[in-house]
Amino acid sequence: MAGDGELLPRIAVVGAGIFARTQYIPRLREISHLVVLKAIWSRTQESAEAAAELARDFAPGIECKWGDAGLEEIMGDPSILGVAVVLAGQVQVELSLKMLKAGKHVIQEKPASGSSTEAETALSVYNSFPNKLPCKPIWAVGENYRFEPAFVESSKLMDDIGDMMNIQVIVEGSMNSSNPYFNSSWRRNFVGGFILDMGVHFIAGLRMLVGSEVATVSSISRHVDTDLPPPDNICSLFQLENGCAGVLVFAVKSRSPKILWRVDGTKGTVQIERGVDGGKHGYQVLFSNESGECQKTFYPFCGVHEELKAFVHDMVQASKDGDHKAEPRSSYVEGARDVAVLEAMLESSAKQGAM
Repeated sequence: MAGDGELLPRIAVVGAGIFARTQYIPRLREISHLVVLKAIWSRTQESAEAAAELARDFAPGIECKWGDAGLEEIMGDPSILGVAVVLAGQVQVELSLKMLKAGKHVIQEKPASGSSTEAETALSVYNSFPNKLPCKPIWAVGENYRFEPAFVESSKLMDDIGDMMNIQVIVEGSMNSSNPYFNSSWRRNFVGGFILDMGVHFIAGLRMLVGSEVATVSSISRHVDTDLPPPDNICSLFQLENGCAGVLVFAVKSRSPKILWRVDGTKGTVQIERGVDGGKHGYQVLFSNESGECQKTFYPFCGVHEELKAFVHDMVQASKDGDHKAEPRSSYVEGARDVAVLEAMLESSAKQGAM
């Protein structure tokens, strides 16, 4: 089968932090029949080598790269088709643009940016790049929620609940000292703290489920737990472009974690709630129809896996067909819109709830 590996596309991972080690490497192992992990980069040789060892079983020829020279080697390697940028949020956009300019397809970890202004500037730069043969490099953002089967399937049920009447998004998080991201300095230093970094997932889920954009928001935020960066609580009333209103209640740290999305319609209700079933973590979907019957389905987590598979597929197809349209769910624009909603909520709360 070694001969088959020579025909597979090659990818590099730029970053060797928690998420790269605990998600990207294991998920790339699961799709090693589709893509070869050729290189991993970190700021230091030591961290690059430590991360590479985690992938050695399925990528025996993996190369370690570090420092500025390592980045240049990745950008200059014609065999590397795509790059996963998994770094601190403050530096991801700049590095993604460097890789894109070098002709690499990029999947950048969320958030898409630290602000709408940064996202708009980045898109302007990206759109100014010439179309290199055979196609313009793809810029995807890894938020994974749009690829979770629970959201994919639930969005198909929305037509069966009639006209939307109201929406609830409840996030009671578990960001305490035992969470591996609790001491993450870059997340703490973001404007909006954990609210922005965590929140893009929940906004992505909301937008995916309802199929309508958020038009206006009015929010109040508070800083309650001094162990967390401000703010750590936000309550927001929002209205969609279709006229339906809803509420988002978001606590970064709660004694009783709970995450759910619920849409109530004239003919039924769809609810997605995070949970565990048979030892597997995932989402419980409840669909109540017009006759009052409730259908329950559990979907285990697999968003990162499906998202990476889609990115690899797009890389391969784009190299064959310059007119190939990449998966829209992971487009940079979608990630930027999630940031924009949260930024509006934070801006509203800074103005005492102004719309």
